[in-house]
Amino acid sequence: MYKPIEKFYKKKYPFKLCTTSYIYPDNIIANVTMLAPYLDEIELILFESSPESLPGLREIKVLRLLADDYDITFNVHLPLDIFLGSYNKAKRIKAVETIEMVMGLTSILHPSTHTLHFEYDKTCQDDKSLPIWQDFIRTGMEMLIARGIKCESLSIETLMYPFEWVENIIRDFNLKVCLDLGHLILQKKDIEEVFNKYFKLVPILHVHGVENNKDHISLDRLSQKESDKVINILKRFSGVVSLEVFSFKHLIDSLQFIERTLE
Repeated sequence: MYKPIEKFYKKKYPFKLCTTSYIYPDNIIANVTMLAPYLDEIELILFESSPESLPGLREIKVLRLLADDYDITFNVHLPLDIFLGSYNKAKRIKAVETIEMVMGLTSILHPSTHTLHFEYDKTCQDDKSLPIWQDFIRTGMEMLIARGIKCESLSIETLMYPFEWVENIIRDFNLKVCLDLGHLILQKKDIEEVFNKYFKLVPILHVHGVENNKDHISLDRLSQKESDKVINILKRFSGVVSLEVFSFKHLIDSLQFIERTLE
């Protein structure tokens, strides 16, 4: 028997408080069942695109029932093993097909957003590779539009490369931005400055602690300087705040951090 959160955080803050579907060492249904009574939203993280790794239609229907029963919403983190900007054409096509398939599968959940990685091929980092990668992503986005995907339902996550590389793509295709504050801290970015730049495009924040170059840990592990900046951002935000951690302890410590600092 898993330990419950014990305190209720529904509708407690101006933003929707969320965490991942991998807090307990169990499947998505078990996690959502345990978390749904206490939080506003669940981030369904779909790590891999293989059919056996994805929830089936039956599981999605159960999630829909849980959403109705517990008054929760979902956002979907699209699979991490798809590469819209890959130099391999087959991989690019697979990425488009996977995005379309997963968005169709989860459509009855009415996700608040779908988080997508524009992964950069680290094996191609000469002067010519960047514009080629950008062109591949543009072609992929055009393919998604042709398949009926609404660009505004996709949030592009800040990863470990300069986000300016995809700024024009985001603007041209009317995409949203998923600000991962932990990733930005690892890059030594001023997170308040980045938030101020993109906040009109941000429906969701990924929030987690960073310490000794390790991220996705509890928020109380942040330095005082970064902690103050995170709190300043949260005080101004009304979208979804996903505590992107993957254990019960890190979740509880992060919830207590937010409660202690915001109240």
